[in-house]
Amino acid sequence: MEKRLIKAEDLFELKSVTDPQFSPDGKKCVFVQTEMLEKKNDYASNLCIIDIENGGEPRQWTYGENRSQSPRWSPDGSKLAFVSNRSGKSQIFVLDSAGGEAKQVTDFKNGASGPVWSPDGKKIACSVSLKPDEDLFEKADEKKEDKKPQPFVAVEMKYKSDAAGFWDGKYRQTVIVNVEDGEAELVAKGEADYHMQCWSPDGNSLLLSADESPERDFSFKSDLLLLDIKSGDKTKITNGKGYYGNAVFSVDGKYLGYTGHEREFENATLNQLWVRNMETGQVQCITENMDILVGDAVAADFQQGANSPGLIWGEDSESLYFLATDQGNTVLYFANLNGEVYPALLDQQHVYGYTLDRKNQRIVAAISNPVLPGELFQLEVTTGEMKQLTSVNEKFLESITLSQPDQISFPASDGTALNGWIMKPAGYEEGQKYPLIVEIHGGPHAMYANSYFNEFQVLAAEGYGVLYINPRGSQGYGQQFVNAVRGDYGGGDYQDVMDAVDYALSNYDFIDKERLGVTGGSYGGFMTNWIVGHTDMFKAAVTQRSISNWISFYGVSDIGYYFTEWQIQSDLSDLETLWKHSPLAYADKINTPLLILHSEKDYRCPIEQAEQLFIALKRQGKETKFIRFPESNHELSRSGKPNLRLSRLAAIVDWFNGHL
Repeated sequence: MEKRLIKAEDLFELKSVTDPQFSPDGKKCVFVQTEMLEKKNDYASNLCIIDIENGGEPRQWTYGENRSQSPRWSPDGSKLAFVSNRSGKSQIFVLDSAGGEAKQVTDFKNGASGPVWSPDGKKIACSVSLKPDEDLFEKADEKKEDKKPQPFVAVEMKYKSDAAGFWDGKYRQTVIVNVEDGEAELVAKGEADYHMQCWSPDGNSLLLSADESPERDFSFKSDLLLLDIKSGDKTKITNGKGYYGNAVFSVDGKYLGYTGHEREFENATLNQLWVRNMETGQVQCITENMDILVGDAVAADFQQGANSPGLIWGEDSESLYFLATDQGNTVLYFANLNGEVYPALLDQQHVYGYTLDRKNQRIVAAISNPVLPGELFQLEVTTGEMKQLTSVNEKFLESITLSQPDQISFPASDGTALNGWIMKPAGYEEGQKYPLIVEIHGGPHAMYANSYFNEFQVLAAEGYGVLYINPRGSQGYGQQFVNAVRGDYGGGDYQDVMDAVDYALSNYDFIDKERLGVTGGSYGGFMTNWIVGHTDMFKAAVTQRSISNWISFYGVSDIGYYFTEWQIQSDLSDLETLWKHSPLAYADKINTPLLILHSEKDYRCPIEQAEQLFIALKRQGKETKFIRFPESNHELSRSGKPNLRLSRLAAIVDWFNGHL
């Protein structure tokens, strides 16, 4: 078969596999498969199942053009709970593992999410959103409902979020539902968000996480709380100083494992793994001597609804598994209470989900690499043997040519070790010269990795080399490295990117130094703006969902006031510092043709950031263009409307094609 190059429209051909879940007996594994629907301009997710014991091919378990997700087995494996929006709002359904139709077990006014089975398999705890005086079941009376626009009244600083829009007065509460008859009891309620974590093995308690501080605007913690279901009493497990979650009891209930930190470096603090002895109250930090982030901080643009567990306990209640972000990879680690910690699955790849068959010491992991969008693999822990279980993108991949990046390591100007990748154009021919595009990730505390990045492959197919690195501020290289960007935006991080360009030009002779482009989103958009305001090296640039003005960002972003204080380490009492770090302050020095892409409903980096930059450049007669994406937020490139994701990719390609 003659291969072709990938196109932006091929997103409709690719499928995402996520959230694998072993059945309790280890004989089956269920997962979520998501694809784009071109006609509906939306996404569809369905459950699929693999017969692990008999080595069968994966088969689809649910059907339709809705979203079915969060599959969770009952303790005896006879049933499967999942969340689906097939009836309108997302509700919880239960399937009999022997077959048949799914039964809807919740019919709540505002929907339900996050099902967690009770140990006896008779009940499910789940999350709902409710106002303090709102009824769980009451349905809106459309005839009586006032359809006129109403004013929004804000009394708190945290009154909006990029994910949810303006705060509607609802809090995350916890409900227990009887699976047999659908009877429901609100067990964790109040003027705080109570996030369901797990059920205690004896079935008498729920483990929740919450910030019960009365001053929401200036509190950034998450404590673990043990809720006695009968009495309603809550006992605080953590110390009220940090941010904790991903809590799960050991099989015997003696220990509680969880992840978190005490915010020593605010949002740049490395997440660690903790274990609490529930009898003695003694707490042990399992990763105390490891300078890594527990969890998955990879910046990618393909997987839909990836759900990576914080940790999974072994059958012996003494051992556990967890994911860590490390040196451009996510590594699956094994640990035990004796202090042993070592990799169980270490390779040049991105593990973005996994599940454990405790009895048979078997893991199913969701894995991606730069030329593999993502598949499920089975790992035999005792032998290290790996076997691929799914091939949802195999036929498509056989028909196209992808670019395999070279991993690079080099010292920055100040000697700091840096890590990154260079992709040659997909149709690369020895001796030819090609333009190069530099990509910069968001966060800034994220990490580029050995993972599939669709945008990079589309650019490579268009004849571009692609350079992407992890500058200081990125995760994966230790606490000092990730913290180094705070208070120094546009300093060492900018130099890291420029050093990477110098390294590429010195070591890869296919690059045409007269045809360099740069792009990035969010923090990467800030850095793109900063770069073109400080050098004319690049002949074209595309800034996406960017920050241009820290002074206005402080008040307009959903995270503005605290993120600015944490990252720039300044506030509105020091406008000089905020302006010094603002790309807008250097607009008169921008000579690079700049395409500005921004979403209308981006509350993380609101669109006024783009508007200011566009007007400043146009007023000075600079070459620029501004494209606004309707009905989209900060997540456009990852989970936005399919047609707008394609429009965005096309705009980037057209701009670089026209200037490079």
